Amino acid sequence: MIEKYLEHLAAKVDDKILQLQEAIADGNAADFAEYKKMCGEIKGLLTARSYIKDLQERLNHDDDNE
Repeated sequence: MIEKYLEHLAAKVDDKILQLQEAIADGNAADFAEYKKMCGEIKGLLTARSYIKDLQERLNHDDDNE
């Protein structure tokens, strides 16, 4: 049940990462400070994505052990 919500959350995070990457690639950062901010957001979202993936794997592993 929770897997469905984790997949949805992961998809939302992935979408936001893609939006930010495209914005950077299109040169939408007004200055270096905004560029750094966008890069920091991507880094944070990638960390969150990693945590979601780890949680999904743990849940799958726990399901296999039951």
